[in-house]
Amino acid sequence: MAIVTENKSLLVRQGPCWYAARTRFGAELAVGERIGRLGVESFVPAERRRALIPCMVFVRATKERACELANVDGVPVKYLIDPARRSLMVVPDKQMEDFRRVLDLSTEEGGLLDRPLALGARVRVIKGVLSGVEGRVLELRGRTYVVVELFGSWFAKASVPRAWLEAI
Repeated sequence: MAIVTENKSLLVRQGPCWYAARTRFGAELAVGERIGRLGVESFVPAERRRALIPCMVFVRATKERACELANVDGVPVKYLIDPARRSLMVVPDKQMEDFRRVLDLSTEEGGLLDRPLALGARVRVIKGVLSGVEGRVLELRGRTYVVVELFGSWFAKASVPRAWLEAI
């Protein structure tokens, strides 16, 4: 449930959000598990017990609870800051859901991309297990992929038949 409060005559919505946090190299999975034991949802992109994004953990909590994890509970995380807002960087729920769904596919069909690629038009998947995912279309070696990004730095791709895509 979101709480709405008045702050300098602007309405501010406070509720659980996804926050991106840095941690020590090699500690990503342990930190994610510790956050879970504290009753907070977390996500560490991993494959075969190996983190796919070094030093990154995503935390879904209220801003206050996210800060408590680091300052009160002693979880070794440092949140990314959005320089425009001078606040914790928020990953929109839809973007995180799409990113997670694409990463959940096998590495042959999808997975994390190491670098940005020349992306095409924005598309939405209309069939299959990725139905509803929005991203950009990419053709590589005769295959069509939907590519989902986070912060313009991390990209996940999944092979999708061209007929299952619609332009947005």
